[in-house]
Amino acid sequence: MKELVIVSGKGGTGKTSLTAAFAALATNHVVSDCDVDAPNLHLLLAPKVEKTEDFIASKVASINPELCTDCFACKESCRFDAISEELTVDPILCEGCGVCKLVCPVEAVKLEATLSGHIYTSETEYCPMAHALLLPGEANSGKLVTRVRQLAKELAKEKKRKLLLVDGPPGIACATIATISGASAGVVVIEPTVPAIHDMERALQLFAHFKTPVMVVINKFDLNLQKSKEVEAYCAEQGVEVVGHIPFDDMMTKAVVAGKPVVTYAPQHRLTKALNDAWARIEKRLEHHDS
Repeated sequence: MKELVIVSGKGGTGKTSLTAAFAALATNHVVSDCDVDAPNLHLLLAPKVEKTEDFIASKVASINPELCTDCFACKESCRFDAISEELTVDPILCEGCGVCKLVCPVEAVKLEATLSGHIYTSETEYCPMAHALLLPGEANSGKLVTRVRQLAKELAKEKKRKLLLVDGPPGIACATIATISGASAGVVVIEPTVPAIHDMERALQLFAHFKTPVMVVINKFDLNLQKSKEVEAYCAEQGVEVVGHIPFDDMMTKAVVAGKPVVTYAPQHRLTKALNDAWARIEKRLEHHDS
């Protein structure tokens, strides 16, 4: 099985719209949404949830008033100001670090596991799907991404699928690192803007760190042809293939509003042709990489 990760150096490049289109064009595959902080691939693939799993990763402190001696050691040691003057814990501010438990002389503090999010196994019109949602304010997005990828691989093995298509998070933080690590290949989606090369450069460095083959797709390339040429020149210098030039067209917006991948919403449109061409090049590159 091969795993293709689609990411972007920043949010808002159209990464998820392109991923949805590729999910509709691919065959024999499973798709997963690893942008767990703000997932939206489900808005275009309309998954029917078949199974829900709780994600429990964080801990929150609680103070037993019957044991507490009001020494305030916990409050004085809490760098997150999560403990009030009444010696109660604010679960939103608490980071679960355990310092309050460590300094309490009478063991009045305990750490309790708390719900951090939900993981879903679903079926779409195009393929099975693994996705998740981290609850607001919760951390451990990297752990949740790892679990979603694991679930997607289990689905692929169970259903004998040969490709795992991953909608990754933007940027280069923990969740992106957890998404890229161990993947077969990657695609970086960018737009021809002033910071485009900088954003792309950071993403390419991350792929290089993991020795993962990577390609680039320029979305809305015709909005700034000069910047698109600069992106192409930079990629040529780095030995990275630009596999797609997707034009700007309001048909993409119409497809998003309709809640469908543009390739199924407008199968004869120029956007669909450009996405078909890009996907054909990506598949060709994937054939040359071991899983």
